[in-house]
Amino acid sequence: QVQFAESGGGLVQPGGSLRLTCTVSGNSGRIDFMGWYRQSPGKERELVARINEDGLTKLNKFVRDRISVSRVNANNTVILQLNNLEPEDTALYLCSFNPHGSSDRYWGQGTQVTVSS
Repeated sequence: QVQFAESGGGLVQPGGSLRLTCTVSGNSGRIDFMGWYRQSPGKERELVARINEDGLTKLNKFVRDRISVSRVNANNTVILQLNNLEPEDTALYLCSFNPHGSSDRYWGQGTQVTVSS
């Protein structure tokens, strides 16, 4: 069984910053990609950022100048830094990972980010 510990979401004013942290524990095995997706009502789930165990990243091109992603392999933790947040960034942010050598994807329950004045 796999457990997710996601934190860092909340209400922030436009222009503010948030740091989202996700730690995976339990029977995850070796993890390949870890990352964050987001979903808001009426929209499809989209990738925000992901990072593999070697530090190779893939960032959403629409927000890449306002985000950074990092990872601590030793404890299966991925960190997403969101800067200069805009109301359009409001969404449920979901942590996800792929086990090494598998196309399966596991999902956390998410942490809500709301950007509003």
